[in-house]
Amino acid sequence: MRKLIVLLVSIMSLFSVSAQKEYKIRTVAFYNVENLFDTINDVAKDDEFSPMMELKTGRSKVYWDKIDKLGKVINGLGAEKAKTSPAILGVAEIENKQVLEDLVKSKHLKKKRYGIIHFDSPDKRGIDVALLYQQRYFKPVHFEAVNPNIYSENKKIYTRDILWVSGYLDDELVHVLVNHWPSRRGGEAKSSPLREKAAYKVTQIIERIRENDKDAKIIIMGDFNDDPMNKSFKEVIRTKSDKDDVAKDDVYNPYEKMFEKGLNTTAYRDNLSLFDQILFTAPLLNKKGRKDFSTYKMFKSGIFNKRFLMQKQGRYKGYPFRSFSNGQYSGGYSDHYPVYLYLIKEK
Repeated sequence: MRKLIVLLVSIMSLFSVSAQKEYKIRTVAFYNVENLFDTINDVAKDDEFSPMMELKTGRSKVYWDKIDKLGKVINGLGAEKAKTSPAILGVAEIENKQVLEDLVKSKHLKKKRYGIIHFDSPDKRGIDVALLYQQRYFKPVHFEAVNPNIYSENKKIYTRDILWVSGYLDDELVHVLVNHWPSRRGGEAKSSPLREKAAYKVTQIIERIRENDKDAKIIIMGDFNDDPMNKSFKEVIRTKSDKDDVAKDDVYNPYEKMFEKGLNTTAYRDNLSLFDQILFTAPLLNKKGRKDFSTYKMFKSGIFNKRFLMQKQGRYKGYPFRSFSNGQYSGGYSDHYPVYLYLIKEK
């Protein structure tokens, strides 16, 4: 009898393993890489005010050390589940395309064959957003830089463009919007309308996408300089944080609940903020109780806040371990943690 029970358990276990479904797992991520500037003075930009250009000596050594460190972080993003770095990665605070070419050719990333989509933005400091993508997983078919056209007191605000990229993740069309909204310079209340205008431009792009793709899978990522509860999200984009509340044309923000739990991606003057987020439209979401992965759906969203990315000591212990501080190179990675989204699909 004992032998029969063991045999039955073995057969059931074998059947269970053979019946398990296999999934493709792709990581979509965003990373504010903190002032990735080259060492060459560009007279057309205010790059002499960047932390890199403020260094009196050793710029080249610092630059290549920062490239190496960022490559290490990106290489680890998503590797736990997807076994590779992000298929799609939005980046912010880069000076030009050359720094991205140096980054994707670094020792940690060179075998991944990342493609680059970048436009020079009108930002006064000369910092841009861009998209990196593993060419074996993602095939772009449309990309453009959308100027948010923000004005304040009848003056144009020269900020970052919104990068819109559409393409095929394996065989599925997805649309990615990479953002770096206006900063909080001058105070949160005074600067809030600028970010609300950027958010409104996002809603306009979403409408344009849906004209040709009514069930569009749209991913909205960036350093928004706003937390998930701010007006730009809750009143302009009208994000939802509960899966069951997400209707067909809604935008889901998984980072709202993370924010409520006290999680953060950056810190400034003892204020913790969750400015870096990835939102997405309903077609990428399985509502509670459903497990339909016949097409790409969200499996997990998160913050990549590994211990090596944290400041280990001093006044800023527990903050992101930044690259630059008080005009010096501090040897860190970035003053922001990356954020990521796992998309999975049955093979």
